[in-house]
Formats: sequence, structure tokens, C-alpha cells
Amino acid sequence: MTPNIHYEEREMEGERLELTDTKALYWLGPDLTLRRCTLILGVGGRSLCLSSSRLIDCTIQVKRQLGAKAWTKVALKGCRFKGRYTSCDFGPWYGYTEGWEQGAVEDCDFSEAQLDGCRFHGCDVRTLRLPVWPCFTIVDPLRWAAELHRVTWPGHFGEVVVADLASEPRSTTGVTWHAPSVAKRMNTTPEELKVAIERFDFIVY
Repeated sequence: MTPNIHYEEREMEGERLELTDTKALYWLGPDLTLRRCTLILGVGGRSLCLSSSRLIDCTIQVKRQLGAKAWTKVALKGCRFKGRYTSCDFGPWYGYTEGWEQGAVEDCDFSEAQLDGCRFHGCDVRTLRLPVWPCFTIVDPLRWAAELHRVTWPGHFGEVVVADLASEPRSTTGVTWHAPSVAKRMNTTPEELKVAIERFDFIVY
């Protein structure tokens, strides 16, 4: 039987939480507040359930790649992220699921994280510390989708990634990619991608 480990209905400050038992199912929330805590994640996304929580000035470090995890019901303020995140969502994703309006991402630092296919919702992306090259972030992708689609992109990046930008959820304010990872999937190179994105001042790298 899979053990369930719950952190809920409490406030914790200055503690170190290690979620590393791969046989356990961890629940963060509901009604959890962490202040100046260190959160070590050593489990995959299926072993982590994120509910209504507040993380303030915390460090979140993943020990293995964390994929397809929605932090959209978690209010993140002044937090620092480390490690590899793939297809994760941060901030209030309008209408995605019950409790989405509790989500937030504000004054957070992703500069030590590797993000690939990760989206930000309902926030001003430029107030965040984003990861630099070889990661790059398309700011306000819905606004610029048509312009990006009109230009030539290397490999399959244009016909796959850029073509999908117009269908992003309306709450999307930024999408971040890891150039070596996406280049490999799109039959191009990081160098070719960098030349392409240098043309646009709304792409942060």
C-alpha cells in the first residue's frame, strides 16, 4: 500500500522538507504555508500532489527532472527554484481547475533552474528572474504568435512550437524552453535557434 504523507492545514518556517521516498505519495496542501523553508523534491510528478498552499521565500530544489506538474494552485512569492522542470505551469491558470485563482508567482528566481516547455500564467514575467541561455523565454506569446509565425525558423521549431503559440491558454504570459532539449526534438541546433531568437526583443535569453 502506498503511504500518503500530508503537509496540510499548518504553517512552517525555516524547516527543511525532504520529499524523497519514491514509494510515497506526498500532499502539499490544502491550507499549507511555508516560510523560508527548503523543499527538496526527489520524486516524480505523479508522487506529488499540489493543492492550495503558500510558499514564501522558500527554496525549491528538484533532485530529478520534474515533469508535467501544475503549480497553478500554489501562491509562490520570493521563491528560488533549482533543478530541471519540464512542461510545468506556474501562476493562476484561468479556469484550469477548481482553486486556480489561489495560484500566483511573484518575485521568484528561476535563474538556477532548467525550464523546458514551462509556462507562466497570470503574472508579469519580466518581474521574475528567468533562466538565461541555453534557456529562453517567449514573453506574451499570444500577442506575438502571428509575428513569430511569419518568419523562418530552423528545423521543425516553427511548424511545431511556434505554430502552437496561438492556442496557448489565454492566461499564458510566458513560455520557457531549454534550447539543447527542444533543438534535439525539432531537428535543429541550439546555435541555429539562438540566431533566430536574437531578432526579437520580447524573447528573453
